[in-house]
Amino acid sequence: MSKAQAMTHTPASSAPIDEPPLRLKREMPKWAITCMSVGFVILAWEVFGHDINPVFGSYPSAIAVAFWELLKSGLLLSALAQSMKAFLLGYALAVLVGVPLGLVIGRSRVLEAAIGIFITGAYAMPLVALVPLLVLWMGLGFAVKACIVFLMAVFPIVINTWLGVRAVPKTLIEVGKSFVASDFTILRRIVLPATIPYIMAGIKLAVGRGVVAMVIAEFFTAISGLGAIIINAANSFDTARMFVPVIVLMVLATGLNSFVGFVERKVAPWQSELSGRDEG
Repeated sequence: MSKAQAMTHTPASSAPIDEPPLRLKREMPKWAITCMSVGFVILAWEVFGHDINPVFGSYPSAIAVAFWELLKSGLLLSALAQSMKAFLLGYALAVLVGVPLGLVIGRSRVLEAAIGIFITGAYAMPLVALVPLLVLWMGLGFAVKACIVFLMAVFPIVINTWLGVRAVPKTLIEVGKSFVASDFTILRRIVLPATIPYIMAGIKLAVGRGVVAMVIAEFFTAISGLGAIIINAANSFDTARMFVPVIVLMVLATGLNSFVGFVERKVAPWQSELSGRDEG
């Protein structure tokens, strides 16, 4: 073979291999998408909000000015502290009562048949209609506000926990029984870990209902807290000032939901892998 022929015949081992193209573009982080979405909404609101009559609406810059004025006067922090005391107590009691009650109802056929219908009915009942009756029983103070928050927040937790227990695969229960585990051990070691996503979903739903209950309680009872700012601003047609506590409550509820999600990832880190979703 000539030298020219040898140069034209490249060995098979040195032939170029088609490699998949490198992934140069990285996926945008979830927080960046959220910030862009929120920024777009605020920008659009600011642009188009100036065309709205101030009596009927407001815009972010005016709300920011009202927020700063309320913050400087100390009224916002004082009202927030009053509202959060009732909310945190009622919400904490709802979690402490709702999770065990849901677990017990889901594991007991007798209790499910006996009180399950009352739980479902109470969740669908307009609890706002009971506020005047609760005021007659408990007065206009702190206790009735915490009670209203508790009643509106507890049922989503109970029902979600209950449904989570019912969704536990029967095979897992049978494995526990095959090892002669007691009912309490099965509940603690098998049912509870499998039910955590349902419990956390109920706790997140309870945040929104608890915030609504807190404002309703302040409207119907002694007018105080953030509800008082909303009512007084609405009565004086100060829409920008009225939006301040509304947005503060939205931010607090979103932050609390994020905290619940963080706790869920720490308590049950396997759930994100099972769902196949990237939380980044």
